[in-house]
Amino acid sequence: MSATELDQTVRLLVGQVGHWEQPRWAATATTGNVPRADLVHRLVQEVANLAADAEGQPRRVVPRLDNDLALPDQLRVVTADLLAARPGDEVLARAAAVVTATRGAL
Repeated sequence: MSATELDQTVRLLVGQVGHWEQPRWAATATTGNVPRADLVHRLVQEVANLAADAEGQPRRVVPRLDNDLALPDQLRVVTADLLAARPGDEVLARAAAVVTATRGAL
């Protein structure tokens, strides 16, 4: 897995959800029995954790903002942090796997 492939995987997800309005974010995901926004926020937190680990920094809680429309931007930011840390292929593959799984669950 390369950084370019992870970036493309994230772009696909952002393209899928970037135009959503609040009712679509509040709808239940196809798997997991949780709102779509919660599922994407969980993804954002997972990518942020991978970035922190790759940087050798402590994990931090990603704030759950009041406006779900910010979730695609949060995902872009934590993905950029992960890519800037230049992790190994295994970490990139793990990140891509959780992004892909989230796309499928939405």
